[in-house]
Parts: sequence; C-alpha cells; structure tokens
Amino acid sequence: MGSEEYGIDTAMVSRVAGEISDVVSQGIEVCLVIGGGNIFRGISASAAGMERATGDYMGMLATVMNALAMQNALEQLHIQTRVQSALPISAVCEPYIRRRAMRHMEKGRVVIFAAGTGNPFFTTDTAAALRASEMNCNVLMKGTRVDGVYSADPEKDPDAFRYDRLSYLEVLSKDLKVMDATAISLARENNIPILVFSVTQTGGFDKALRHQDAFTLVSDDE
Repeated sequence: MGSEEYGIDTAMVSRVAGEISDVVSQGIEVCLVIGGGNIFRGISASAAGMERATGDYMGMLATVMNALAMQNALEQLHIQTRVQSALPISAVCEPYIRRRAMRHMEKGRVVIFAAGTGNPFFTTDTAAALRASEMNCNVLMKGTRVDGVYSADPEKDPDAFRYDRLSYLEVLSKDLKVMDATAISLARENNIPILVFSVTQTGGFDKALRHQDAFTLVSDDE
C-alpha cells in the first residue's frame, strides 16, 4: 500500500523488490508470503455483515494480485520468480506443490506463496508459519511498519517499548499482537525463529539478516 490509502503503490513494491533482490544476490534462498489487506480484509468485511468465509476467500484473491505485482517487480530486476497459489488459478500462477516449490528454490528462484493456506479463518501469518515449516526455513521474517514487537502500539502509545527478544510463550501469554496465536504455536512446534523487522526502512531486510538494525527475535526459551 505504501503511502496510498489503499491498493498497490508501485514505488513501494519496487523498493521492497529491490531489498529482496539484494538478499537473493547473496545466495540466500527466499520465499515470500504476501497479505492482501491493502486491497481487501475479510475480517473487516465480516464485521460489516458479510459472511466470514466469503470475506476470507475474497482476501485470498487479493493476495494473488499482490503476489503478481511483486513477481513483476522482481522479474524487472532479473530475479527469477514463481507464484504458487493455494487456490488453483492456473491461468496466472502455479498451484501450490511443495516439492515443486522446493525445486524452484534450489534453482535460486524466489517463490511467492499466494492465497494464504487456501482455507478461510486462517490468517496470512499462519500461512507464513505453515509454508516456513514445509520449506524447512531457517527463519521466518515478518516485515511490518515498525521495527519489532512493542509492549503496545507505538503509533498510538508513546510509552510503548520494543522487545529485543521474546520466547514463543511470552508472546502468547502477553497477548502481543505480532502474529496470531496459531502462527506462533506452529512456529514453536517446528522450532522456527521469528524475526520481526521494519519493511518501511530502507535496507531493513538485509540489515535484519545481518543483525545491524533494530528488530525483535522470537524463539525458544533458551
């Protein structure tokens, strides 16, 4: 969404694609899960009276639009990219097939997972934790508007402070809104660290990987 009120800000998409390209150029395998809240939010539609399942399916279709936009931006930077959708839309992207996705990554391609889990009532956070588990990822990185997990919303509460490190159980027990409980539990079960960083800061992705910038790491208690 970038600086726009809704929809796709092509300048923002291009900047994020550039940051992904910088990381891929280092030989790091990258797969992406992209949300669709800039276009449509199923929960908001549900609150307005729409059936929740219908709203969620519409939200999944919005993520496909975002995934195609990101694929286009990456390919303009000569990064081979494949979009795989949990909802079959064969005219514009591949269906999600785990072994095919792993093969793409082995070949150095970026794989974008669209349409969440393919099921209503599950968030894209849960989809990210699920795909990270299936792809045997070393870390699940969540890019947000702020540089980590805070005690409260830093955009609303000036006294909110950032955590440098948290355990999965602390996130759940303190009800911190970094990801939904299902996503945190899935990452915990599969021992996948979650690194929360700011996607709005230039170079944030690479800096977080190098531990050169502010971020929050969610991992086990040790």
